[in-house]
Amino acid sequence: MLIVEDNALNVKLFCDLLAAHGHEPRAVTDGRYALEQAREFAPDLVITDIQLPHVTGLEVIQGIRGDGRLKDVPIMAVTAYAAPADEERIRSAGAQAYVSKPISVAKFVAQVNELLGIETADARATETI
Repeated sequence: MLIVEDNALNVKLFCDLLAAHGHEPRAVTDGRYALEQAREFAPDLVITDIQLPHVTGLEVIQGIRGDGRLKDVPIMAVTAYAAPADEERIRSAGAQAYVSKPISVAKFVAQVNELLGIETADARATETI
């Protein structure tokens, strides 16, 4: 997974949380390097902040969607923006998921699992037979 986040505490939180759930996160703290890193190791998922210095998260999303090798990689935006219009703009850019800060750990992990197609014990428990 590729984490694109400029806040060091959030990078640590996301990486530790993902690693604790069996994922192998890599982080970049500058959106200018996100596409290069994504091309280098072809992540299963990209998690990006929207408000980044130099290059916005929307530009990161658009760059990934415009790359033939990466265009189908799921993208989750994590942002402090919370207005409905912001979510629409982020999804229109190509993000499949949107989580607002401060994040709910349970919601964050559930969204990651959903994007990766991983069924959780909670999801199985609510299924009807």
